[in-house]
Order: sequence, then structure tokens, then C-alpha cells
Amino acid sequence: MKADGPDVKTRILTAAKKLFARHGYEATTVRQICEEAGANIALISYHFGGKENVFAALFETALPHRRIEEAIAQPMADPAEAVRQIVAGVVAFQLSEPEMIAIMQQETMIDSPRRDLIRKHAFPVWRRLLQAIEEGRKQGIFSYGSKDHALLSVLGAILFQNKIDHFGPLLDIADPAEYYERLTEELTAFVLRGLGYTGA
Repeated sequence: MKADGPDVKTRILTAAKKLFARHGYEATTVRQICEEAGANIALISYHFGGKENVFAALFETALPHRRIEEAIAQPMADPAEAVRQIVAGVVAFQLSEPEMIAIMQQETMIDSPRRDLIRKHAFPVWRRLLQAIEEGRKQGIFSYGSKDHALLSVLGAILFQNKIDHFGPLLDIADPAEYYERLTEELTAFVLRGLGYTGA
């Protein structure tokens, strides 16, 4: 089993992501990460300085996702298009990084001390979404009551799309691949309707 090499940091991060998603940060030990990565236990200290820095490095490498970067960079002249791009970017991230989504959801639910790190990476996206929601109402193309309710409703719709396994007994999804293929289009339409979008 190879203990070191140019890809050892990648192996450690891949192993940590898998184990944090499966067992949670607190329940995962440095030894378990190294065993999964096939790396010497001393290498986590050498390359990262400890488990908490491995956790931080996961977010530095996984975020910002390319599609999310593109969404944030979109001009705000068209708030509806900004919403479309954000939804598409978040869905793309959910599909490409399900383990990161699991980690983020776990840490948020337990109100962990690592929550601020997650906010650092996630909030630029949500601030951009809030800007689009507010700008859309200013331009008269969105019609809703409270912007806070609107934002939380949109976030709820977006963030639960990776839970089809949990909600399976309530759903009628014969082909998950087809579901995910249509997800961005249908979710975007749902969100825009919820914001009272008056455009085409």
C-alpha cells in the first residue's frame, strides 16, 4: 500500500470526504482517514496540520463549483436569469458532490463549530440569490410578500432535491436518471412561479 507520493493529499481528502459524509466529522478519526487513504498517519499532520484543516481543505477544493462561480458572475440586469443560473449551479454541485452536500447538511443540523466555515463558502451564493430576489421585485418581474420568506422558501426547494432516497416511499420516481435530467428545468420553473415571476 503506497504511503506517500504526489497524490497523497488527494487520497487523504477523498477518504476524509467519504468518511465525514458517512459517519460525521466528530465520529471520524485521523487513523480511519489514513487507513482509507492508504497513507501513513503522520501525513495528515505533515500536509494539513490536523483533522480540522482536512475539513477546511475539502471546502477549498470543492468550492466554488464552476457552475456556481458562473452564476455569481452573471450581471444582475436580468434577475430571473440570475435565479436560473444559481439553481442550475447548485443542482450541478449537488449531483457532482453528493458527499459534500451530506457533510454540509450534517454540520448545519448539529449547529457545529464548523458552521462558520460552511457559511463562508455557501453564503456568497445565497447573498447573490437574495440580490436577485430583491432586484426582481424592484424591476416589477417578481411579486411576493416577505423577502425573508421568499428566500427561505427558495432555499428549501433547492436544498432538498438530493433527498429522493429518504422520501422514496412518498414519490413515484421510476427512473432517477430521468428525474435528475429534468430537475433543473422543473425546479427553476417552480422557483420562478413561487417568486411570482411575470415574464416568459
